[in-house]
Amino acid sequence: MGRVAGKIAIVTGGGTGIGRAAATRLAEEGAIVTIAEFDAANGQAVAEELGGDAAFVEHDVREEASWQNLMKSVADRHGRPDILVNNAGILATNNNQELAVTDLEQWRAVQQVNVEGVFLGCKYGVDAMIANGGRAKGGAGGGAIVNMSSIAGLVATAHLVAYGASKGAVRQMTKSVAIDCAKKGLGIRCNSVHPGVIVTNMGNQVMGMGNGNVEANWEARLNLVPMGEPGQAVDVANCILFLASDEARHITGAELVVDGGMTAI
Repeated sequence: MGRVAGKIAIVTGGGTGIGRAAATRLAEEGAIVTIAEFDAANGQAVAEELGGDAAFVEHDVREEASWQNLMKSVADRHGRPDILVNNAGILATNNNQELAVTDLEQWRAVQQVNVEGVFLGCKYGVDAMIANGGRAKGGAGGGAIVNMSSIAGLVATAHLVAYGASKGAVRQMTKSVAIDCAKKGLGIRCNSVHPGVIVTNMGNQVMGMGNGNVEANWEARLNLVPMGEPGQAVDVANCILFLASDEARHITGAELVVDGGMTAI
């Protein structure tokens, strides 16, 4: 215990899946975690489960005012944040996302959450990290932003055209934010994490796209994983923890792939 002891952390989409696992691992290692979650019931439940100084803030990553409120709430309660995990995201709004059947409404909905949400998170996260004596103003400052991408941002996703594009945008945006912060001497690192086949509710949603047989698609997908098994949410959470900790002090603009070797083939 203690890898992020005393650090102030925010996890968006922290009520379920990878976000919940990340919030748990950060708290286990000493961070004071705020769960920023659209689903109030799930968010509150995780905050209560973590106990201590953990808190829940109802949050919509699509709304600029919601980001402003989140950062104010954290500052009022704990002070300047040290860690921001931009995890909140959606897969689809319809059950088919091939090019021919993906309408502009679904395309925009996915980009709004997955891309604009991360953009706003980085924008307001950096601003909050340099506030109140941050490094840009001559103080200690610094911080770590971890953006949730996917192997869908690295390889073609013909069955998930909008989702893949959104995660590719997160990958590129992460690098741009990392270099911007580095050149300005802010002491803020920004990295992306790229999960592959992970056992979560979203993983089940992927397997059911196009009215597919979820169980059969899991089996078929696992045949593409060289390590022969799916990842668990905690596997991704451990990578987030590493990037958020001072152990990764010289890592920025990087992409950490958690896919059992799928993209190495």
